[in-house]
Amino acid sequence: MADIRGIFKSVWRNLRASNADILLVTGKLINAKTTLALAAATDYAAEDVMAASDALAWRFKNVVEREGGSGIIIGSKALCGTTALPLWLTLFLFEATPTSNLTDNVANTALLAADLRNYIDRIDYVTMSDLGGLSEAKASPSTVGGLPISFTLESGRDIYGILVTRNAETGEAANMKMTLTLDVLQLG
Repeated sequence: MADIRGIFKSVWRNLRASNADILLVTGKLINAKTTLALAAATDYAAEDVMAASDALAWRFKNVVEREGGSGIIIGSKALCGTTALPLWLTLFLFEATPTSNLTDNVANTALLAADLRNYIDRIDYVTMSDLGGLSEAKASPSTVGGLPISFTLESGRDIYGILVTRNAETGEAANMKMTLTLDVLQLG
């Protein structure tokens, strides 16, 4: 065992010396998921909010380990239960329920000055596509989308969102299911 420790120390010392600009981040990786049945009573216009009929924000529960914790969003997916929907989506993220419009199929008002205190950032997804199954879009550090996003919550453990379609859509179906996921590295 002592030989392994010695080898590790030597390798670590050489790694630090040769790669001084490497940042080592440790934490617990979690997948926060939320699914809503979208009201989708009529066609979506560009920049409409996509929400359930009860006009609540999307809620990602327990994204940090403790009240006021921090993390890094390193990935996100949007999955729609209807096929062949070429939606181009943006997800606005907040520490608390935003005051911006939350009603489905109504023009988006985010980002409002009243929400700036709780605003974290936004995720821009690539356009949804499918290969015969669900319509899917994702955002990661290797795609357009603005990831990773680091955050520290002032209080609470949840993140709230407003999902907006950036293009008009006529292929929606009432009560179609939309699932959003956030891959979060919890830092504390």
